[in-house]
Amino acid sequence: MITVRGLVRSFEVTECDGGLSGALRSVLRRRHRTITAVDEVSLQVGPGTVLGLLGPNGSGKTTTLKCDAGLLTPTSGTVDVLGFTPSRRETAFLRRLGFVMGQRWQLHPDLPVAESFVLHRVIYDLDRREFDRTRAELVELLGVAELGSQPARQLSLGQRMRCEFVAALLHRPPVLLLDEPTLGLDFDAQRVIREFVRRYVHETGAAAILTSHYLADIEALADQVATISRGRLTFTGSLRELQALAGDRKHLTAQLDRPLDRAVLEAIGRVVAHTTATVTIEVPRARAGAALAALESRDDVADVSLADPPLEDTLTVLYADAPAGSLAPAAADIGGASGAASR
Repeated sequence: MITVRGLVRSFEVTECDGGLSGALRSVLRRRHRTITAVDEVSLQVGPGTVLGLLGPNGSGKTTTLKCDAGLLTPTSGTVDVLGFTPSRRETAFLRRLGFVMGQRWQLHPDLPVAESFVLHRVIYDLDRREFDRTRAELVELLGVAELGSQPARQLSLGQRMRCEFVAALLHRPPVLLLDEPTLGLDFDAQRVIREFVRRYVHETGAAAILTSHYLADIEALADQVATISRGRLTFTGSLRELQALAGDRKHLTAQLDRPLDRAVLEAIGRVVAHTTATVTIEVPRARAGAALAALESRDDVADVSLADPPLEDTLTVLYADAPAGSLAPAAADIGGASGAASR
């Protein structure tokens, strides 16, 4: 349903020196520089599947989604969504796409929410009875029935985002692009959005790409994961495979009866955290047993625990500027069948 091959998206920016003199010089003689926001990204997402796209700010996540939505035209490479080239912005394509951005309004801020829904019905030329049925279902699922008479600008962020989802899905799109949909929401609002997305994909067989800074979103929804850094993929695979990368290392946390010299600790493994009362050491999985024995044999160590490092640590490594292809295959081929099996 979504196929991205060798996607490159570059932007030309104007540079100028600081100060008034620099600004004046830039008027007479402009300097330009090309920035590549997305560099040779390839992905495939099948029906009934959610791809979680992870990366730091400025990594290329939103640019990738905008190319998938047709809001940006690729510099090179191809994007195919449901057999359409998104950048052509054909009406038939737009009728089958749902795009939710955490910081972008679809609702008219000054209209009552219910009137914004009717406006979407007119824009998408939806059958009135089908629209009424879908609206009632979505409004109930997202718990926004009492908000219809309020202008969108008067809603809290959580309330507005739930209403944004209703507006984005009134035409029941088979492709869903979600860019930070839970950004800034409280725990309850995040939970409602996650449960709703999971149910929508399961019941409609939609293909979805989700970007988020919250690992809880990815862990709750994603069948497959891709990480992107400085526009280049650094990992593609299942969440289990991503977690396995962290599993190649172990963290040993020791409770200390008295302070230990750092040189002693570094002889055992990489010191992750060190206080007078506790120390955490990272070692390869194969050396975990020996490191555990070394710590337990010391009189100044009261207790030792062994655990996998946090997934965030693995993501920090993947967010580094890794060479293309060092961890990621040429394309993440994410089909509906495999996605369903891993869910």
